[in-house]
Amino acid sequence: MTVHDVERPSRVVLFAVGGGGDPGRHAPLLHALAERGCAVVAPHFERLASPVPSDEHLLARGRRLRLALDSVARPDVPVVGVGHSLGATTLLALAGGDVWTRPGGPLPIGRDERITRLALMAPATGFFEAPGALDSVRVPLLVRVGDEDVVTPPAQAALLKRVLGERVDLRVAAGAGHFSFMHVPPPHVTEPLADREAFLSGLVSEVCAFVVDRAEAHSGARTSHGDSQTRCP
Repeated sequence: MTVHDVERPSRVVLFAVGGGGDPGRHAPLLHALAERGCAVVAPHFERLASPVPSDEHLLARGRRLRLALDSVARPDVPVVGVGHSLGATTLLALAGGDVWTRPGGPLPIGRDERITRLALMAPATGFFEAPGALDSVRVPLLVRVGDEDVVTPPAQAALLKRVLGERVDLRVAAGAGHFSFMHVPPPHVTEPLADREAFLSGLVSEVCAFVVDRAEAHSGARTSHGDSQTRCP
């Protein structure tokens, strides 16, 4: 696991990497979140050999993400999931989504009530096309996808907006591909963006604002309306 521990964190971030398995490819984002006062935990996985994950792989990812969260979570600190591609899929499952890979029923990944919001980059949502598969997802979502993404094209992210409505802040980035959201993309990838560094700088700022600033604003609004939940420092 990659862990960034901070003293008195305002948030715990559970980061879920995509099929490549190495969260170090997103290191600047993880560092930025830690600098904003978030404790960050990011499990490592073996590289996915097939473009289609097996049921066993998806179940194992769900278990390992939950165990990683157990190792750093604190009862009084909200948890935010941040993930890319297949990692976004697993986080959606932990937030209440039903993953369907075959007829007969969804995979028993199970919901984790500690997750309060999700920031998803290029999410793979084909697993959630069954009727009602996203009905139990109640958290706010920040969703970003590139219009040049041929792995998880914008239509997959649009499914979240169509089903979950106002809970989803969806933006399609012009010129961005699937791997544009990674600070260290696979070596064989040709980057479609003309200024990838500027894109990533903006992405990091957006994710940090969603995880910290907007979460605090939401918490304050709930408290001002009589909610008993204590706002985190």
